[in-house]
Amino acid sequence: MRLPESPTPPGSHLESRVTEIGRDLSSRVGAVLDALPDAPHGPQALATVLGLDKVLTSRVLKAVRSPDPLSAVHRAPGPEPLRRLLRAAKRRGVPAPLVELGEAAVSDFESLIRTEAGDRSSLGAILSAWLPEARQEFELRRKQSAFKAMSQLKGVSASVDFSTVLLAPSDDGEHLDVVWVLGQYGVQRLRPGATVKFVTRRTELEHVERRPYDLSGSPIGDIDDVRLDDFCHAPPAPLVALRHGDVVQYTLGDSGFGPRSTVDVVLAEVNRREIRRYVPAEENRKSYVFAEVSTPVKLLVFDVLVHHDVYPGSDPELTVYDTQGTGWADPNDRTRDVDRFDVVESVRRIDASERRVAEVPKQPALMTHVFESLAWDPDDFRAYRCRVEYPIYGSQLTLAFQPPSAP
Repeated sequence: MRLPESPTPPGSHLESRVTEIGRDLSSRVGAVLDALPDAPHGPQALATVLGLDKVLTSRVLKAVRSPDPLSAVHRAPGPEPLRRLLRAAKRRGVPAPLVELGEAAVSDFESLIRTEAGDRSSLGAILSAWLPEARQEFELRRKQSAFKAMSQLKGVSASVDFSTVLLAPSDDGEHLDVVWVLGQYGVQRLRPGATVKFVTRRTELEHVERRPYDLSGSPIGDIDDVRLDDFCHAPPAPLVALRHGDVVQYTLGDSGFGPRSTVDVVLAEVNRREIRRYVPAEENRKSYVFAEVSTPVKLLVFDVLVHHDVYPGSDPELTVYDTQGTGWADPNDRTRDVDRFDVVESVRRIDASERRVAEVPKQPALMTHVFESLAWDPDDFRAYRCRVEYPIYGSQLTLAFQPPSAP
């Protein structure tokens, strides 16, 4: 009896083809370079010998010296620049048979692009599924382009979003106090009237009304209660606060537009007995905090500082959601799994020496002020950081913990 054949993994035939073409490119173009007078060459020397620019020769050398055929395809320039290099090598006396083999490999490379991807950029997207270095580069470049487009469409941008949340046991032993420290630096309107907002919200429904406090322990009655203007670098931003049930929305007031309108926003909000400390195992529910990307920004630093008595033995799991159309996402809602972004972002635990954020010079003094105001010891907290360059506008970075059952 003949056993059924194992199904071929999707994309395996294409991966094999790319691998074969990468191997041919690397070996045949490498052989051409090795046949040049006084080989081997560095990027500048090779550019001088062939009369080409250094950027092209640097890319070619990285491709032919790569031990991984997939990486060779990723690093290689396009077919026409490769042909230009081969023609220059032939003029420098490289034997015609070697050049012809190189040209055949380039033609196969060109056919791969045309038939499997459509263009060089789309081939990069395919390679990103197999090659970590290609994926990181691919995502960063696209996110940079998206930032530029969205900042122009929204009419606003920011340099750094520094969002920190502190989780500590409440005085009743049953809940957690949640403290938000929010900073946006280099906020600039690109055109008049553009909306800039920051939002804090409760993630669990409770019978008791949410009542935010300032760092001194007083209920927030005015926007000035939460401002921390001493920790701004640019002029402090004018803000307006609006309360909508369990949601507090802070919006940027009139600050003009253009480079001279650049402002900073730093505020802190204390929420006592905000979420449950313990969750019965039968609920199968995770506790979570998240940062929303509601302003196009170049860098997001999302820190979560957790008291050692909170979620013992649980490190957070990062999920990035697309919130467009359906709003903020609860990781316990399985219907939102379809909205997950498949990106390379990660979260890592950091020690005390790594808590500084280089792009925010006043950040250490800011966090010292927060801890001293709350009479909390920073050494009682473990810290996690998610650092994202050009986070996707409209995304939500969620860190979920496994809460313990009540003792």
